[in-house]
Amino acid sequence: MKKILCYGDSNTFGFNPQNCKRYDKNTRWSGILSELLKNKFEIIEEGMNNRTGFFKNPEGLKQSGSEYLPIYLQNHKDIDICILSLGTNDAQFFYNLNSQITKTGLEKLISTIKDTNSDTQIIIIPPVKITENILNSGFSLMFNKNSIETIKQIFPTFEQTAKENNCLYLDLNEIVSPCIYDGLHYSEDSHKIIAETLAKFILQTF
Repeated sequence: MKKILCYGDSNTFGFNPQNCKRYDKNTRWSGILSELLKNKFEIIEEGMNNRTGFFKNPEGLKQSGSEYLPIYLQNHKDIDICILSLGTNDAQFFYNLNSQITKTGLEKLISTIKDTNSDTQIIIIPPVKITENILNSGFSLMFNKNSIETIKQIFPTFEQTAKENNCLYLDLNEIVSPCIYDGLHYSEDSHKIIAETLAKFILQTF
């Protein structure tokens, strides 16, 4: 059975914006995806709250996506597909993200995966287009108006880098939006839509 690694941040982890806990396996998209594809694929959930993709995160190793990934893959060299969903937290205002850092950071993540297993197929998921609701939430300590603009500016780099590196690309912003509670995380309904969309995409592609 083929293995799919879901490597991402809090929206992959299943952060519940209403109570700051974790959606259960039957509610978060990676858990629903596991059920939808259970006869054909094994889903490995590896989401982490506040995980960055391109910067060293002061919270620790597991929150630093580019540093933790090669360590994780040392014991998981048989990954067939990697859903790579990072970049939103890199837009926090103290990181000073730009398009060049995004491109270099994405290529480093892609190389890490390919160096471990050159046959691994990669699906790149670009950042959440956060809304101004985030400015009235507790996450305003990390994101500001510049963060919203930063994501808009670096957004095209994800699709461009995916194409240049022979990766697949799927923009979830075309099907769901972050919830009104914090303008950053997905509702239960959105998680269901994401899982169904990914399942269809994977079954049609692989």
